[in-house]
Amino acid sequence: MLERAKALQDELSRLRRTIHMNPELSFNEVKTAGLVASTLSDLGIEYSTGVGRTGVVARLGNGNGPAIGIRADMDALPILEANDTEYKSTIDGVMHACGHDSHTAMLLGAAMLLKDADIDGEIRLLFQPSEENADAEGVSGAPRMIEDGAIEGLDAVISLHVDSTLDAGLVRIGPGYALANADTVYAKIKGKGGHGAAPHKARDPIFLLAPVLTALHGIVSRWVDPTMPAVVTVGRLSAGTASNVIPEEVELDITVRSVGDDVRKQLLVEIEQALSIAKTLGGDYEIHIEGGYPALYNEESVTEWVHTTASDLIGAENIVPGNLMMGAEDFAFMSRASKGMMMMLGTKEPDGPARFHHHPEFDIDESAMPIGAAIMAETALRFVKGEYK
Repeated sequence: MLERAKALQDELSRLRRTIHMNPELSFNEVKTAGLVASTLSDLGIEYSTGVGRTGVVARLGNGNGPAIGIRADMDALPILEANDTEYKSTIDGVMHACGHDSHTAMLLGAAMLLKDADIDGEIRLLFQPSEENADAEGVSGAPRMIEDGAIEGLDAVISLHVDSTLDAGLVRIGPGYALANADTVYAKIKGKGGHGAAPHKARDPIFLLAPVLTALHGIVSRWVDPTMPAVVTVGRLSAGTASNVIPEEVELDITVRSVGDDVRKQLLVEIEQALSIAKTLGGDYEIHIEGGYPALYNEESVTEWVHTTASDLIGAENIVPGNLMMGAEDFAFMSRASKGMMMMLGTKEPDGPARFHHHPEFDIDESAMPIGAAIMAETALRFVKGEYK
């Protein structure tokens, strides 16, 4: 399978670069979905469009046995690309800065590898929109696809994500929690505005902010079980219009990361407790909590399937143990609805710089793509053949 995938290198690069040059934001992946559909048509593979709004679902096999899904996301980010390459984004302010272009290309590569296989069961290819963002109702692509029945009847679902800090040729695989819960808190510290030269006639919300910030930054170190991963980060502060004007309020945007459900709830309670200090000092606060993605859990048996397949294809020496990272991924919704796991595929040039995700200079070593396509395709094929239970 790996040798066959390597023979697709040029085609995988062509597909990835075509998508990279024509990036589309969340739930706007019309051209990308069109490229997916036309490629599947050329391969003679049955598919449905408009799943989860702009997603594509393809089916291989006779449906009379085990069923497994392989998922790839398709959306780009609102970032102006700084790279100067022949495949640079042609859309100002939009780029594939997280590797979803390569995820889509690799899943199409898996389709090419599997199209002629004798499949007594079903391998379902899930081309998902909007991993990076949500719609007006606060719902991202994975739940929308689940609502449309994209993973109904699946016994398991697998996926991969490129890792720009891991050398190409390596993969990271491990059971248990891989990524965190991600919630956002939008808050305001409310005071009373006034003249900067007469602070005694106002109730300065910037002054009220100081003890609130101290309390927020003490939540993880003082109130959370130190054996439990947790993060509280104030990522945005906004207040005021001029140096001699005391503003009415201060805005705070806070990202909250956790793993356990109990800690997730505790962090939100503690954040409101910290904000309430403003009330004690004569001000007030507002809080709006936006629940985000759940923690991604790699189910043990599915993880073992992928680990065994990867060991056979690239050698056990090229597999790095999995570790918990505090990022988030909406594939977690699928892995909670059906047994699932996500593999991390190294895409860093071994002698090159790390090109960090969500950065204007993000890029990948495309030589890794056949590895990803082969591992996903071979794992799914072995599963429907009954080699993995």
